[in-house]
Amino acid sequence: MRRDYFTLDVSNVDGEAETAPVVRIDFDGPSEQLTDRLTDDAGDLLTAEELDVAYRLHGPVNDEDTTGVVAVTNRVTGEFILELNADARDVVRFVDAARAYGKTTDTDTRYVVEVAVDGDPLGEYEKSTLLVYDPEGGLLRQHSLIPSGVEL
Repeated sequence: MRRDYFTLDVSNVDGEAETAPVVRIDFDGPSEQLTDRLTDDAGDLLTAEELDVAYRLHGPVNDEDTTGVVAVTNRVTGEFILELNADARDVVRFVDAARAYGKTTDTDTRYVVEVAVDGDPLGEYEKSTLLVYDPEGGLLRQHSLIPSGVEL
């Protein structure tokens, strides 16, 4: 699937940390491609526990023009479900908002991923981990969301 089939929109990243930040990913390509990747062999949607979200930078995290790739993968198979481009400053802002929200809640949820096809909701996933990697593939712990007690 082409990255330009996806649009990304975020909410709940400014101001008070009373609501979990939300990233909405809308797909406007062939719907069966995304649906097939988001379902298991039985045709059921994958759960949040079966998905991993990561971001890999193309340049220095503090550079104003740095971009990177958001990737959602199947945790069980390792297969990519989707990839899309995003500005580093937007991802850092999102991680900061999710971290702030985590300090206000008793749940494990730090942010929500909503996936839609042509505006129609397909899946919603409550997540607590978002790993951020530098251009060489090294984990940037200080810019990642890693739940306490998780050892990588």
